[in-house]
Amino acid sequence: MLALHVVPPTSEISAVRRTLSEYALGPSKWVFDASVLLVALGSGLAFYALARHGMVRPLSAGMFFGALWIVSLLVIVYFTKTDWSIGPSLSGTIHRYASVVAFVSLPLAVLSVARAVFPGAPGWRFAARGLGVASLGFFGLILVGVVRMSMGGGPWWRFVPLGLVERAIAFTAVASVVVVVLGVLVRPVKSEELAGVAA
Repeated sequence: MLALHVVPPTSEISAVRRTLSEYALGPSKWVFDASVLLVALGSGLAFYALARHGMVRPLSAGMFFGALWIVSLLVIVYFTKTDWSIGPSLSGTIHRYASVVAFVSLPLAVLSVARAVFPGAPGWRFAARGLGVASLGFFGLILVGVVRMSMGGGPWWRFVPLGLVERAIAFTAVASVVVVVLGVLVRPVKSEELAGVAA
């Protein structure tokens, strides 16, 4: 995904005004799709690890929102965004709603599991929650634009630098998952150390 920002011809797409899904409208669609599928796979493994290690219950809010995030990514890949040079499409509409669900569900998943993953590590818990809240905050900017447009303001996609805001949402959301994954890695080590001290 990062390579699409710097390698021609996709490097010509504005990262400030154009959404990430714009990369799927050209010959580099397979790179965009592969990157999104890799994020979905990594997320799936992360949430599976949380359940496997007993950090979260399989039937819980965190797992539900995590599953919603993964399914939304698969929908985003299958249904390509609207090419506005041609006109609106059903595929593009589905893609847009799936994007909204994805942007909201992952931060909610992280906020839901943070306490369970980091019961005795407030610093890590704060980092995970902070990134989740930041992701929702960036998404809130888009909502402000939508509300503003409904009250007679200009188009919501011009109210904010949409591409930049979307990238901030995606970055903070994925970073929050990385922090949670680190929780899976460091928690067993701490448990072993505590067991050694107790012995």
